[in-house]
Amino acid sequence: MERHDLRNLLHPDLLRQRSLNEDVDRTTLSFYRYVRLEDVEALRNALYQEWEALGVLGRIYVSQEGINAQVSVPTHELSAFRQSLDSRSAFRDVPWKIAVEDDGKSFLKLIIKVKQKIVADGLADDAFDVTNVGHHLDAATFNRKIEEGALVIDMRNNYECMIGHFDGAYLPKADTFRGAIEEVRELLGERVRMCKGEREAEPTVLLYCTGGIRCEKASAYLKHHGFNNVNQLHGGIIDYARQIKDRGLPSKYKGQNFVFDERLAERITDDVVSTCMQCSAVSDRISNCHEATCNMLLVQCEACAAKYANCCSPSCREIHLMPIDEQRAWRKGRSTRSTKTKAINDPEGLRQRIREEEALLVLTGTLHPELTILRN
Repeated sequence: MERHDLRNLLHPDLLRQRSLNEDVDRTTLSFYRYVRLEDVEALRNALYQEWEALGVLGRIYVSQEGINAQVSVPTHELSAFRQSLDSRSAFRDVPWKIAVEDDGKSFLKLIIKVKQKIVADGLADDAFDVTNVGHHLDAATFNRKIEEGALVIDMRNNYECMIGHFDGAYLPKADTFRGAIEEVRELLGERVRMCKGEREAEPTVLLYCTGGIRCEKASAYLKHHGFNNVNQLHGGIIDYARQIKDRGLPSKYKGQNFVFDERLAERITDDVVSTCMQCSAVSDRISNCHEATCNMLLVQCEACAAKYANCCSPSCREIHLMPIDEQRAWRKGRSTRSTKTKAINDPEGLRQRIREEEALLVLTGTLHPELTILRN
């Protein structure tokens, strides 16, 4: 089979309709493993053929350093999928994290990509021992150490932790993993200097992320820089949710867990820890701006979603509501904003922009005078 055939080339609208029409129970799960892999391109093609035959959908990255996968598997094919993994010694017995909430619509197609790294961290791995990771803690131990006053650190990006996080956790301001790691390194350096000045013990550090993979690299990086009392939540938030449910433990994580698939979020507790970025109402409904050249993530309540046509601003709303052929003409040559910044991180700035745009719209009738040129 030619390499280019190992791709799903259907239009997203057709894929979405196929997903809506599918009458198959599915299980969304994720897994990762740092392991040395050879001939990654051939492995990628073999996995694609095997998993496409099983009806697997999802996003999988493979590289010479391992595999990172988020997939949706037909429930009746879970055993066969497990066998496919276990047939390769590199993936044998790799633990799965099962999604907390699952409507069976988490992915639209199967994507398997060969990458330089299975997590884009921007770190020089040959500069430190990536296997010297922090202590892995189960949910009960993690809860206990929080109660004992440990320093809890969210290793996710700013837009992930805004709709849910552990009580009292430090939430990075960075919108990239590399930025978050450097921010945490500076934070810990300051805490350690304070402890030395007051002759106290180095703080106990608790790291957590979505499924555990980012904490593997972050904990090794922090230990390399001299922070020794580093711990990490085993299996991340996803497995924490499973453990507290199975063991009847209280959840110290509040709100939703951001996920990188069609669902965008899965609810861990009923707590709502965020507010609408457009009107400040209590809400943790997260979505992407529907204007294609924007696509920015934002927290948007139902009322604002209706008011702004699922867009982040009146400017984007105006473009989104145009006929599709006019939208395409307007978008020609324009880059997508979210290729540079994934999410809106200045809610007050957004609200000010909305006020100014609404006022201008009343005066001029349009926020895009260039549209008159396109239409003439």
